[in-house]
Amino acid sequence: MSVTTNRQVLLTESPSGKLEVGHFRLHPAPMPVPAEGEVLLRVRYLSLDAANRAWMQGATYRAAVESGSVMAGHALAEVVESRAQGLTAGDLVFADTGWQEYAALPAKGLQPLPRLEPLTHLLSVYGIAGLTAYFGLLEIGRPKAGDTVVVSAAAGSVGSLVGQIAKIHGARVVGIAGGPAKCAALTGELGFDAAVDYKAGSLYKDLKAAAPAGIDVYFDNVGGDIFEACLFQMNLHGRIACCGAVSQYDGKPPAHGPRGVPGLIVTKRLTLQGFILHDFMPRSGEALAELQKWVAEGRLKVKEDIVDGLENAPAGLVGLLAGENLGKRMVRVS
Repeated sequence: MSVTTNRQVLLTESPSGKLEVGHFRLHPAPMPVPAEGEVLLRVRYLSLDAANRAWMQGATYRAAVESGSVMAGHALAEVVESRAQGLTAGDLVFADTGWQEYAALPAKGLQPLPRLEPLTHLLSVYGIAGLTAYFGLLEIGRPKAGDTVVVSAAAGSVGSLVGQIAKIHGARVVGIAGGPAKCAALTGELGFDAAVDYKAGSLYKDLKAAAPAGIDVYFDNVGGDIFEACLFQMNLHGRIACCGAVSQYDGKPPAHGPRGVPGLIVTKRLTLQGFILHDFMPRSGEALAELQKWVAEGRLKVKEDIVDGLENAPAGLVGLLAGENLGKRMVRVS
């Protein structure tokens, strides 16, 4: 192939406070060469996720991202050259490529993907975001018709889908988001029953007004003060699906955790369960079949926020952590 340089984004400094664009550097590297059993991938779209920031803080369900290394990240990529059985040039895969234009990876660790349009749906509604929303809500939250479901970061990649799936299952849905524009999108375009602007300064009061009968299911993406506000308005036998804690990923840790939790959990008989998508991947086929059906029927609307250019990935992630995006944010690399 004629390309000889592989552009990469390196994490040059592990941030101790807020993540900044200056913590990254664009770096030209030699083109990787696939070994036997590997494929050479061209990255098409990079997924930007709040978890990218958490990986800088230490080991989670994956190794920490060390300063000086290629920034970690998942991508929709296309096979350029294959030295492995089962994959040929032109095939699409979901891969842990990191933030770079090309990667040589073992074929056995790749997830083959169908070629459909738009390709971006493979990273949003049919990717980690959609599967996380589906299993987190239906398996952990277990909403019933008539339940009140509250979801935080409701205008984000996962939350925007959680709310719509809850509506499909007959629940009354309240979304928590930042700013009047996002709240209007939730109740307008996405069909939520109510929206609460956590930036308005009256979270407890506004949440009580939006969910006067209390909360049966809370899908938590943020932790912190919003988690606490919802916790104290949970109904008996309420379920809380703990998906993320983005409020604690970037900057200083909170001064305190939710107060009075043990007694509240006991008296209200609450169920709190954390999860990661890996727990449910063997069942991804059943989820994808339903997600595709709902999209085709127009019952599930997909919001995507696409940033152009690998060089803009750092600013894209910083903006995501600041709540700029509506729907799934990704970077178009090629």
